[in-house]
Amino acid sequence: MQKRLFIPGPVNVREDVLEQMTRPLMGHRTKDASDLQRGISRKLQKIFYTKNQIILSTSSGTAMMEGAIRSFTKKRAAVFSNGFFGTLWYEMALRNNIQADLFMGKKGEAITPHMVEEVLSTGKYDLITITHNETTTGITNPMEDLAKILNKYPDVVWCVDGVSSIGGIKLEIDKLGIDVCVVSSQKCLGLPPGMAIASVSEKAIARAREIDFRGYYLDYLELYETIKKTDYQYISTPALPMMYAMDYQLDKILAEGLENRFKRHEKLAEMTRNWARKHFILYAKDEWASNTVTTVTNTLGLDIDQLNEELGKRGFQISNGYADLKNKTFRIGHMADCTLKELQELLDTLDEVLGFNYKDKKIAI
Repeated sequence: MQKRLFIPGPVNVREDVLEQMTRPLMGHRTKDASDLQRGISRKLQKIFYTKNQIILSTSSGTAMMEGAIRSFTKKRAAVFSNGFFGTLWYEMALRNNIQADLFMGKKGEAITPHMVEEVLSTGKYDLITITHNETTTGITNPMEDLAKILNKYPDVVWCVDGVSSIGGIKLEIDKLGIDVCVVSSQKCLGLPPGMAIASVSEKAIARAREIDFRGYYLDYLELYETIKKTDYQYISTPALPMMYAMDYQLDKILAEGLENRFKRHEKLAEMTRNWARKHFILYAKDEWASNTVTTVTNTLGLDIDQLNEELGKRGFQISNGYADLKNKTFRIGHMADCTLKELQELLDTLDEVLGFNYKDKKIAI
């Protein structure tokens, strides 16, 4: 049985979007390919709220995160984390022989301006990483508040993981002064996995020119200069079928209207949180709760894998907790093109399986 995915990614992809991937291929060194890649970049600039250069990569968001910390750290990186993916930046730094320190937020809480100010005031760091929306803990960090601190340190390159937020939660790159923002195709953009996107500022590119060992495939400077020299060609073979789908889907996103899309995600999140509050406890504090994924504390001691097995029989899938939160939490994704009706069907099914509304039909989980 095909399952409807309510996980933090990949998401359900509409059939008309998937159909775009069956279009005939073109030569990737042709003018038509350049036109396609240029057009996608222009549309993405609107969604990122930026005039910065957009870089497309046939890779995962993780790859472009690694490329960023390698390409832009000259002295030392300050990695702020309130979940697994925030900490991932730190692991990447260590494995690339980059000097870095990890700063963890409190359980269930966001990264605070005070934390950032305290670290940057030491003068030890020339790069900072923050995850905008952490899918393991369901926390959205307060980027406007953090930007007020970052803007006091103009020599620090600010890298943001926007993988599970861009296209679902408003993030104004230029207004906030974000230098690098990385996104994956399979989250809020409503596409299959397989492509990553990054916006990169001129300040970050200037920093990259001061760094000798940036790698090759994920070298932002090489990618940036190639785009400029060749008018939107890339150093390696692009995933053109994915780009067909992306070009089509971006038109749909812009036609919906970005503000309308953000409002829909807010309504989806509130619906999920209201359901969770009736029966469980939210992992994240309300003021930082994500609009694209809700992390629920497993206060009933449910066997989440068994719960998912029962949901699967009915055509649904949610997600267990991740890493050290496995079985302690579970997560419900509500992003991309998810509708209120689709989400309500999932929540009704959860009520049925767990016996919240149908005591006589309760299944032991």
